[in-house]
Amino acid sequence: MKRWTTDSEEQTRALGASFGDRLAPDGVLLLAGDLGAGKTVLTQGVAAGLGIDPREVVSPSFTLIREHEGSAGILVHVDLYRLEPEDVSSLALDELLAGPGIKVVEWAERLPFAVPGAVCLELRRTGREDQRQISEIECGSIVAK
Repeated sequence: MKRWTTDSEEQTRALGASFGDRLAPDGVLLLAGDLGAGKTVLTQGVAAGLGIDPREVVSPSFTLIREHEGSAGILVHVDLYRLEPEDVSSLALDELLAGPGIKVVEWAERLPFAVPGAVCLELRRTGREDQRQISEIECGSIVAK
C-alpha cells in the first residue's frame, strides 16, 4: 500500500489532483479519517484535476451530496458525517456510486456496504499543524460492519 505525507493544504490538494487518472472516468474514492484530517481538502484537489474550481468544493455535511461539473468530468461529493450506517442504507448510494462521474465519499467508514473497485484512503493529522499522513488502505477495513 502507498503512503504519502503532505506538509500543507496545497500539497494535499495536489495529491488529490493526482488521483484523477486513476479514478477517471467513473471511479470511487473512499476517504476515512478524523474531523480535520484533510478529507475535503483532498477532494478539492480531485475537483481541480477535473477543471472544477476547488473553492466550490466544501463539506456537504448538511446537504450530504453535491455534484460539480468541470471541463474534464463530473465530481459527485458525498459526506456521511451526520449519518449512522443504518441511515446510509436508505439513500440508495450503491446506485449513485455505480453511476457516472468520479465519486468521492467522506466518512466512508459509515458506508454499510463494500464498493467494488474503489480506492480507499485513510487520512490522519500528525503533530505538525498542516501535516497529514495519507495511506492507501484495504477498503474492507473501513466499511461499517
